Amino acid sequence: MNKNKILHIVVTSTVLFGGSLAITPYASAAVAEVERTVNFREEPSVDGDQIRYLRTGEKVSILERVNSYWLKVKDSRGTVGYVSSSSKYVDIQDGSGTTASSGSAAIAVVERTVNFREEPSVDGDQIRYLRTGEKVSILEKVNSYWLKVKDSKGKVGYVSSSSKYIDIKGNVETSETKPTETKPNGTKPSASVQKVINAGMKYLGTPYEFGSSRSNTRTFDCSDFVRQAYKDGAGITLTSNSRTQADYVRSIGKTTTDWRDLKPGDIMFFMSYEGSDETDYEGINKSGQRITHNAIYLGDGKILQTYSKDSGGVRIDTIGDDHWEYRFIFGGSVL
Repeated sequence: MNKNKILHIVVTSTVLFGGSLAITPYASAAVAEVERTVNFREEPSVDGDQIRYLRTGEKVSILERVNSYWLKVKDSRGTVGYVSSSSKYVDIQDGSGTTASSGSAAIAVVERTVNFREEPSVDGDQIRYLRTGEKVSILEKVNSYWLKVKDSKGKVGYVSSSSKYIDIKGNVETSETKPTETKPNGTKPSASVQKVINAGMKYLGTPYEFGSSRSNTRTFDCSDFVRQAYKDGAGITLTSNSRTQADYVRSIGKTTTDWRDLKPGDIMFFMSYEGSDETDYEGINKSGQRITHNAIYLGDGKILQTYSKDSGGVRIDTIGDDHWEYRFIFGGSVL
């Protein structure tokens, strides 16, 4: 990073970013309406035990803003817990039912060239690149990954909130603790899916070997590992490489190109590594790319996979605003 080019964001909206790490109490009249089914948890963390799902249209009373990513709320049954503060999941309202104002817009200065998009997604059409030193007004924090901004020409679009592109100054929650909420299918993983996951988990730490033997479990490459997990857990013998496994998943038809739509147990397929930045994948038609890797999705942005000797073999990684997200082609279920 060029130390002479520092990105400054003047945070003037405590509603937008939470203001500080200190717990912020809400007025008793503050409520939130659930925009999309979301986890209701016992702790303000994606690792917190799930109480239940809050359903679309359900209203909760906001007790505190714990940090930039979590709200402490009470549901209609009187149960107190925690929910993501992302506008993707909850619409924060005042007592009259009016969406709470986010106050004055924050100002950002771009440190590193970044895509300016029509939609808050890496698949969103590109408006243009925002260049180093350019100033934009932040209108809204859409979720943990995207900001809605307006450039100097008055054009409104979306930009990554990653610290690689936007270095938020001041007492704001760091990216390491942000939640990754996936779209749940309304139930916990089925028994068959859980068996596949459990089967895969028992191989954690098994060494990686490219072209590993399909006749034993001493080592795995990516597709061999996925194949073994499904064989052990569900009695399904998949083909022996990632591309033919992808063909099989496509033939079933239950696929998605957005990893946030995946369900636990789904198989994920990736293109080759081109770099760690989103711009490294700019202009690439991923649907036409050769599949070079696959993995099993665990939910909550976690991946069970193996990909190199140096990484330690079978392991759990996270996806979101990184090369795994940029390389992701599609995923789907075989169950």
